[in-house]
This record gives sequence, C-alpha cells and structure tokens, in this order.
Amino acid sequence: MFIAMNRFRVKHGSEPEFEEAWLNREVFIDREPGFVAFHLLRGPQTEEHTLYVSHTMWAAAEDFDNWTRSESFRAAHKSAGGGKPLYIGGPQFEGFVAIQEVKPAGS
Repeated sequence: MFIAMNRFRVKHGSEPEFEEAWLNREVFIDREPGFVAFHLLRGPQTEEHTLYVSHTMWAAAEDFDNWTRSESFRAAHKSAGGGKPLYIGGPQFEGFVAIQEVKPAGS
C-alpha cells in the first residue's frame, strides 16, 4: 500500500471556495490501475490558515508513479494554480509506504 498526501494551508475565509472546488471537480483518478481510495481532509486551524490534506491510497507506489505520468493526471491538474489563490504557498507533497495494516476483526 502507498499513501500520497498533499497538504494545503488554506487562507481563512477561503475554506468554502476551496472545498467547493474539490467537491465539484471532474474526477479522473477512480479508474486508474491500483487506485484504492481518495479522501479530502479538513484539519486544524492556526491564526493564519486551515490545514487540508488530499489523501490517495494506492496498491503500490508504482501505481501512483504511473498515474502521475498518465493522461488522467494531466487532465485532473490542468487548472491547478489558476484563479484566485486560496492557499498559502504551494501544496506540500508527502508519500508513504505502508508497513502495517490492521483491519477490523472478522473481515
């Protein structure tokens, strides 16, 4: 399992517009080989921003790498950075290889 995360420091007052942009975008990732799940997470607030994290899960790091070179990746990111800046700085990427997974008993 591989987890890819991008952290966004969203300016106060821009949270509704940021969330709307994600919730109303066209989804391209859901048919990619090795794709498991996507989550958009709202986190803690500081004096200057609200933290958001986009979180994708993949069967393997290779599946994520293949997606980043795909047409669906280019299509999904063609408008990235356009329009009014809603967050501070660029997204901060973090990638993680899972070393343990615990599931509910009986599953």
